[in-house]
Amino acid sequence: MNIYVGNLSWQMTDEDLRTLFEQYGSVTSAKIVKDKTSGRSKGFGFVEMPEDGEAQNALTSLYESEVLGRKIIVNEAQPKPQGGGGGGFKKRSFGGGGGGGGYKKGGYNRGGGGGGYNRDY
Repeated sequence: MNIYVGNLSWQMTDEDLRTLFEQYGSVTSAKIVKDKTSGRSKGFGFVEMPEDGEAQNALTSLYESEVLGRKIIVNEAQPKPQGGGGGGFKKRSFGGGGGGGGYKKGGYNRGGGGGGYNRDY
């Protein structure tokens, strides 16, 4: 069983988490999730226990218990939702096509009189 453990103290390590759950049975893995850039704990983690009976015992025993001054949250981890998508922002169009370059096709008043100098001399 995969167990979610939340509201962890910032000082808690993976080894501390493993030790906490090993009191109730064998632990396959214990991992605190860390921020990718700073490396600091995000305050939650996951513990994997191969025996469901032992995992259930850990869940009921540790429910709302205090560890390193914080009341932890313990429950069965839910699988990650499939699909959707990650990403932090939507791709947006800044600006846009515009009208083709600044002056009208045909350019500078071609043909058709008008403009220019008065030739009546």
